[in-house]
Amino acid sequence: MPYSGPASAYGVIGKTEQAYFNKINAEGGINGRKINFISYDDGYSPPKTVEQARKLVESDEVLFIFNPLGTPPNSAIQKYMNSKKVPQLFVATGATKWNDPKDFPWTMGWQPNYQSESRIYAKYILKEKPNAKIAILYQNDDYGKDYVKGLKDGLGAKAASMIVAEESYETTEPTIDSHIVKLKSTGGDVFFNVTTPKFAAQAIKKIAEIEWKPLHLLNNVSGSIGSVIKPAGFENAQGIISSNYLKDPTDPQWKNDAGMKAWNEFLDKYYPEANRADASVMYAYIVAQGLEHVLKACGDNLTRENVMKQAASIRDLELGGLLPGVKVNTSPTDFAPLSQLQLQKFNGDKWDLFGEIISGDVGG
Repeated sequence: MPYSGPASAYGVIGKTEQAYFNKINAEGGINGRKINFISYDDGYSPPKTVEQARKLVESDEVLFIFNPLGTPPNSAIQKYMNSKKVPQLFVATGATKWNDPKDFPWTMGWQPNYQSESRIYAKYILKEKPNAKIAILYQNDDYGKDYVKGLKDGLGAKAASMIVAEESYETTEPTIDSHIVKLKSTGGDVFFNVTTPKFAAQAIKKIAEIEWKPLHLLNNVSGSIGSVIKPAGFENAQGIISSNYLKDPTDPQWKNDAGMKAWNEFLDKYYPEANRADASVMYAYIVAQGLEHVLKACGDNLTRENVMKQAASIRDLELGGLLPGVKVNTSPTDFAPLSQLQLQKFNGDKWDLFGEIISGDVGG
């Protein structure tokens, strides 16, 4: 988990998971066993990820690695985890490649994949702005490229004429301001923002500052009000379109929702200092619940093989933090637990969901 470095905004995921496992242990564990959760900082640096993963597998002798974060970090350990036959379970990245049970039977994704998400945005653009001039900013790695591929596939034959600019940035850059200025100069009237939280907030601010007014599509990994929108300024984020599969804790429509009440009670007791406006806290809560489901299903057979077998046999699992209608499903040939999303638009100080729950049509 990146507790430091350019993606440290996501460190709260590890902290929330720790709190959730504390809750499970306080309530007697799973099938009478306690969870020993070990979490190391890899700073979102792939060489460091390799070092920490080896330590977990070889000296800590863990049963599996759970929800490791980021596309480059997970890519760096995927071959190692599979050669060791240790589950790399519910990775915290939506890259499409985690759904490849044939070649990587020990690696499984969790959230809706980036290409599915991009295809949903492509459908939206084709319907709402069929003559759009699209300017893209993306992180120069597998995560960024996955989103761009999904958008192009979704636009089909029109991609070549509609996309007027593609700018990539490195996570080592202190700011992406110059990329935004350059993209504005291309005359783009749709901006596809494929960035992690720190850079997403910078982009939203800069667009407002230079008075560029495109239709702004923001990838859902940076849709958090607490870690992106608020720092960028609510006034600068009006009208942004994104997508979600989680309930937004700041949305009053869930005030009396049973799932949301349970989430708030959990935080009150086990993680009171959590920023409840940070979508990553909800993300971590549901993936920890997903793991709880798998471990319960394992019964007393806690082998690595059985962990993967149970993880690949989830049917219509509903979790309290997911939007109504979004369910977790896996099979031995489908390692993508979540594949449904709903579009949302930023309005005032909150996201407003609109349209149907849409399934992205991308296989492994």
